Amino acid sequence: MRESYDESGAASRLKVSVAAWRWAVASGLVPAADAGAGRWSRAVVLAVDAEAVRAAMRGPAAAFWAAERLNEALGEPLPFGRPRVTAAAVGHLVRAGHLAYLGGDADHPDVHPDQVEALARRRDLPVILDRHVPLGPDQAAVRLGVRRVDFDRVVDLGWITPTGAVEIDYKRQGGVTRVPLYSAQDVALLPVIRPEVDWHELRTVAPGRRSPLTALTPAPEGRDTVLMAGIGRIAGVGRAAVANWRRRHPDFPAPTGGTATHPEFDRPAAIAWLLAHDKITVPSGVPSATLVLRGDGTGRELR
Repeated sequence: MRESYDESGAASRLKVSVAAWRWAVASGLVPAADAGAGRWSRAVVLAVDAEAVRAAMRGPAAAFWAAERLNEALGEPLPFGRPRVTAAAVGHLVRAGHLAYLGGDADHPDVHPDQVEALARRRDLPVILDRHVPLGPDQAAVRLGVRRVDFDRVVDLGWITPTGAVEIDYKRQGGVTRVPLYSAQDVALLPVIRPEVDWHELRTVAPGRRSPLTALTPAPEGRDTVLMAGIGRIAGVGRAAVANWRRRHPDFPAPTGGTATHPEFDRPAAIAWLLAHDKITVPSGVPSATLVLRGDGTGRELR
């Protein structure tokens, strides 16, 4: 007699789909595995209400549908600087624990439509996307609101580095290409941590014109530093406030150079400290709430 079941065996024993079992586990309808990693004891499986498991399952929904539902929740047209959510982004949300994996390709997984609807209703949806969904170069340029050539220059300047990469098979258009991925939070923070750049000019430069960033020189590797006045400018305060933070907080970054009067600090370390202490925030572009009223018979919508 079998003493324990994996998810496939448990689903078969109850005559439900594996997706339904996975959703029952994710939603708490089924107790956590008690017989090892991913295994349930016979007693637990036989105590589960199979009809309740079937009733809880709707779908599952494809990642492409989930992506479009999240795009709809962000607003139409999408808010400025907000790239479209893709099926691959749904995979990242599953890996981050915001959606339960119900089957299919792990990179473009099947998910539960009710859970997608709940995520779409969250006011912090843009924040969640920035925190967990990396961006390719084209998407990063959209998120920053600049041309792709300008984002490439940002990378050349060393202001942002990839956090990973993905291989895309373009088949007849050159085969497999390795595309770098960037943290959406890092991209969104660029205008905050680089206040010396005229971001309005950069976002409105005419097509075909040379990037204003070409006049800038990359900092030597490992030497991206900032003075206390620069930290204050990033945080929107004066130099005296930064000096006070440095005096009052033992975890304030130690100088990496400069002089006693004008110390220099590692910029990434300073930014990390400012974020950790809520001195700066990540611009999220949360859309305004919209109420849609549908007229009967006319098909006209009022917002």
